[in-house]
Amino acid sequence: MAVGITQTVAEATTSVPLCLKATFKETPSLDNFDKLVQALKDALGPSSGLTSDDVDVEHLTRLMQDYQSDEVEWSRFAFGDASRGYTRNLVDQGNGKSNLLVLVWSPGKGSPIHDHGNAHCLMKILQGNLTETRYAFPDPTSSSSSPSSEPEPMQVISEEVYRENEVAYMADELGVHRMWNQDPDNFAVSLHLYTPPNVARGGCHIFNPETSKKSHVPKCGYYSAYGKRLNE
Repeated sequence: MAVGITQTVAEATTSVPLCLKATFKETPSLDNFDKLVQALKDALGPSSGLTSDDVDVEHLTRLMQDYQSDEVEWSRFAFGDASRGYTRNLVDQGNGKSNLLVLVWSPGKGSPIHDHGNAHCLMKILQGNLTETRYAFPDPTSSSSSPSSEPEPMQVISEEVYRENEVAYMADELGVHRMWNQDPDNFAVSLHLYTPPNVARGGCHIFNPETSKKSHVPKCGYYSAYGKRLNE
């Protein structure tokens, strides 16, 4: 599995999906992954997102947990780029109030510290391991908003390593976080359900770990959509 991905992503400039073409041709049906996508869409229904009364977060989590990762099933969505920390690849937009992404994490790289734009996220590891470091939201009365104050570093809440097939939940009320792939040689892949898809629409904030200063990133777009590379 990992060997095939690494060999393909090393040719990132060709924009070839992570799946080996021969394997994909031999496996035209992606039943299990497609069923998961449909089940998540059905569970969300016409709701506004994970905080709606008619949505069962535990049920969504169980759907993610029940799916056993199979590279052949999801690899057509997994475009990687070794020059970036990670790529965001759109799988499904559900009911229009959520989106489902495959994120491909480059070896030894990751994300900056970021919030989620008041959205909620369920994450499942499809391949490899990812390390999450959670931080407390900076105090709005501290150095981030008062130039005369001394800079204060971000406060770490917890750090945890998530492994293949494990599922995690994150929301802004739990703090902010960064994710990264500590493996220096292999790509990691994860599946993320965001609801509502605020980050794709309005961006998010990233935070300086040394000063807690935040900056707005106005757009967090997609590297690919529905298995096709997008022009940037």
